[in-house]
Amino acid sequence: MKKLNVEFQELPYAVEEAMNRLRINIKFCGKNTKKILITSSMPNEGKSSIAINLWKMLAEAGFPTVLVDVDLRKSVIKERHHINNTEKLQDLGYYLSGQAEIEDVVYETQVENAYIVPCMNLLENPSALLEDARFAEILDKLAETYRYVIIDSPPLGSVADAAQIASLCDGAVLVVRAGETSRNLIKQSFQQLSQVGCTLLGVILNRVETAGRAYKKYYGKYGKYYKQYGYGEYGRYGQEAASSKDK
Repeated sequence: MKKLNVEFQELPYAVEEAMNRLRINIKFCGKNTKKILITSSMPNEGKSSIAINLWKMLAEAGFPTVLVDVDLRKSVIKERHHINNTEKLQDLGYYLSGQAEIEDVVYETQVENAYIVPCMNLLENPSALLEDARFAEILDKLAETYRYVIIDSPPLGSVADAAQIASLCDGAVLVVRAGETSRNLIKQSFQQLSQVGCTLLGVILNRVETAGRAYKKYYGKYGKYYKQYGYGEYGRYGQEAASSKDK
């Protein structure tokens, strides 16, 4: 198996603790929850950062975990985490188009137990490929090999790809950006996941200002979602990540 180097940003202490709580909560979702979708309602909510750090922490905790980058239209992981290789890499697109097999597109990383199926080449219209049986097959095969399969998908509100991906997953974590994502968009995302039979594992409220009136107002607006699903708070991490324009 070939190896890729993935660069990780150092997390502030509060963010690292919040990610650890998320990792523990994922562990308590049960042994049958293996294929986990990380998505959002719209771009720039922080889902890719959540996905890659959750992947890394699960691996460091001793769980063989593979990250599958399925944001085939607008992936940011390759550039942000400096995934480079002197050789031409076969990625998820190669597998979906029948030009490679599963073993050709899964890579080891420098983090023990952390594997990745990268997206190295963006596609204009991957919908047909994601609807093909090969996509469901790779997710099922990875779930047989690894304890967790973390899937970074496009936002639910942007294209139909995310709902198709969700239909093949055991559960989803919805990332919501504080002060930006409307209540209607969140409701629509809940409905989309429910319609395709994907269990909502929880919601993460990202880029939260934990002090001041704005936070209290926002908390009040979404208080019932906190009570029902239990949000994770990521404090000022969003301000630091915002410059990288995460989705």
